[in-house]
Amino acid sequence: MKKIGILFGQENTFPQAFVDRVNSKKERGIIAELAQVNVVEQGKPTQYDVLIDRISQDIPFYRAYLKNAALGGTAVINNPFWWSADDKFFNNAIATKIGVAVPKTVILPSNQHPPDTNANSMRNLEYPLDWEYIFNYVGFPAFFKPFAGGGWKNVYNPQNKNEFFRDYHDTGTLVMLLQEAIDFTEYFRCYCLDRREVRIMQYDPKQPHHLRYVQNPKPIEAKLLQKIEEGVLKINNALGYDFNTVEFAVRDGVPYAIDFGNPAPDADINSVGEENFEWVVEAAANMAIHRAKKHKKGENNLTWGDFVSSFSSNQKLKSNKKRNK
Repeated sequence: MKKIGILFGQENTFPQAFVDRVNSKKERGIIAELAQVNVVEQGKPTQYDVLIDRISQDIPFYRAYLKNAALGGTAVINNPFWWSADDKFFNNAIATKIGVAVPKTVILPSNQHPPDTNANSMRNLEYPLDWEYIFNYVGFPAFFKPFAGGGWKNVYNPQNKNEFFRDYHDTGTLVMLLQEAIDFTEYFRCYCLDRREVRIMQYDPKQPHHLRYVQNPKPIEAKLLQKIEEGVLKINNALGYDFNTVEFAVRDGVPYAIDFGNPAPDADINSVGEENFEWVVEAAANMAIHRAKKHKKGENNLTWGDFVSSFSSNQKLKSNKKRNK
């Protein structure tokens, strides 16, 4: 019997709907349930062949549990090792290598020294930074946000350099991104599941959270839809996320990827709406069943991104060539 579990936190509508949908398909030898975690013993496999992770970004204990589960052969969605390693700045850097347009972005050191450090800890950092170059490159207005994390926490929108320095002072020990603000005509949020299923949703980030998914959306030009879908698939195949959302702001017909590291995206029926909810429940159930059928007991059942895998392979090949000279 193959067992699928879902690990979740405060969300109420998606987890049970997912479990019910998997079980309603009556796939022979496959069942799903709300995951149960008790004693976590080092190196010991879990009872689950597939685990959908919706909460470990907030609960470090669960992240450790999932890494241990993956070592025992569980197919964890999303890969907990990659999720622990990536950040928004690195994701942006990858986008520049795979041909997806992104806003001009720089990463900045924390305004205040991290705990247990002082000025000597950062002696390699030239100071002051070349602010004139940075401001000319990014421009104003801009967005100023943490290089890791989400949920629109600690996000600023400085209109000029004076507002930037005011906001920078307030960020404390956070490491931040300063990013070009895209003056968009259209905005989209896109689910991507199993790195092949895409749901493009019209979205308005200027609205209150529960109103951001546009109701009765206007038709979208086929050419633009194709560009967006291609961008979504490029990003998720490069990063290796099997459950993710990608946001695009469209300027002059060009979709710019704004936020695309959301491995536990909102899937609540009360915010995404009934049609989007139905789509993500069905797609997630099909993905989990697919992964359960592919699961090989005791082996590595994680997925990795194409960019990281190919980069590692190329570096290994270069290293072998050097040794063989």
